[in-house]
Amino acid sequence: MAAAVAAAAAAASLSRYNNNNNNSSSTSATQNHQNHHQLGLVVPPVMSRYESQKRRDWNTFGQYLKNHRPPLTLSRCSGAHVLEFLRYLDQFGKTKVHTENCPFFGHPNPPAPCPCPLKQAWGSLDALIGRLRAAFEENGGQPETNPFGVRAVRLYLREVRDAQAKARGIGYDKKKRTRKPHVTTDSEACGSTSI
Repeated sequence: MAAAVAAAAAAASLSRYNNNNNNSSSTSATQNHQNHHQLGLVVPPVMSRYESQKRRDWNTFGQYLKNHRPPLTLSRCSGAHVLEFLRYLDQFGKTKVHTENCPFFGHPNPPAPCPCPLKQAWGSLDALIGRLRAAFEENGGQPETNPFGVRAVRLYLREVRDAQAKARGIGYDKKKRTRKPHVTTDSEACGSTSI
């Protein structure tokens, strides 16, 4: 109870402080951090967009493992469970992937709607696996036991990429950088001479 009263008093004090200093535009983030520190409050560091997305993805995967029947622990999770998770995520996808018997299969811009399923885009899945792979190791997992880095997951991502490319008629071939040819000026070609 005393801790709750102390926290409420600190919050009220901080609120008064912020209200009194709202008019001055010179209050910087470091000053606010120092003021929080003086009040005994711990201010978590601001996470980057990548870090917060990685945490969200990690929590989502953890929830998936809890809801799995039978429930799974992270130590018993394998590449097969990761593939199951990726297929589960397809139900929330927003990318139309044409089936082979769809009249728009292979067309990048179909002229009309069709009943083909919505799935997760390959790029989204690839980025998700990258974040989960990093999160696994940050949360104490060993790189050699990382279920997000196994060959089966890499092959699945490649299959998804190729299937989505065929369905839309767009290739994912890596483009080779073309170098611009060096254009010589007349003065370079003739060796600039002055008369």
